[in-house]
Amino acid sequence: MEMLLRMNECIDYIEDNLQRKIELQELARITYSSKFHFQRMFSMLTGYTVTEYIRKRRLTMAAQELSNTGAKVIDVALRYGYETPESFSKAFRRAHGVSPSQVREREVSLKAFPRISFQILLKGEKEMNYRIVEKESFRVAGIGRRVSTANGENHKEIPKFWDEVNGKGLDREIYEAAGAEDILGFCMEFDHADEEFTYFIGAETNKDQAKFEVKQIPAAAYAVFESIGPMPHAIQNVWQRIYSEWFTSTGYEHGGGPEFELYPPGNVDSEDYRCEVWIPIMKK
Repeated sequence: MEMLLRMNECIDYIEDNLQRKIELQELARITYSSKFHFQRMFSMLTGYTVTEYIRKRRLTMAAQELSNTGAKVIDVALRYGYETPESFSKAFRRAHGVSPSQVREREVSLKAFPRISFQILLKGEKEMNYRIVEKESFRVAGIGRRVSTANGENHKEIPKFWDEVNGKGLDREIYEAAGAEDILGFCMEFDHADEEFTYFIGAETNKDQAKFEVKQIPAAAYAVFESIGPMPHAIQNVWQRIYSEWFTSTGYEHGGGPEFELYPPGNVDSEDYRCEVWIPIMKK
């Protein structure tokens, strides 16, 4: 639970420095973790990227300042890290639906994005069963798509991607071409600065591929968790527990490589459907 206390310290740091440059390296230092692990942890716990959270908080405070003081738009823009009034106005309008200059007009509706707080809850949940697997480098064949993490878009885009692949029968073509039974869903090639990553649907293979893209997955130690129940709710619950309970109570952090879900053949809507979450790990 110490990790959650440190995450709250990060929020304190962010709030105290909304008018200054905030370095991700410093936030990671506060949590005693790598930049990758901190950013992945923050995103999984809150549903927002660190960059998105800071942007939303800055625009909330900027709106309050414009509404309650006689400050000039250009001064507020510079104070909250925007180099030009134009870039500030664009971001402000996207967040609030009005321009900065309209804030002082009567009955203008603004949006307030609240400060996040990480709560430590002892819920008496059942134990999390996991195993550690050392896996050599392997190849996967399949189809990938870049997805955005901004505003939780990945939670919408990935299910649509699966529906597309399954609807066209490409899932069957992938594991038949690969000579495998299990279908895998990878989160990989993270770009935290641009708030996006590649989601790759594929199967492990040793065969040459003509139709599908091939990715080389590096060797890693994985923590493997079982999910039991209908998709996608059962596995989403496992992901949430991994980041809110498992990582916060063990000496591990994310290894920074591709993470994946393993789906064996079966009825994914069944109450007893079993699949797995594989997360690369390393000791702190």
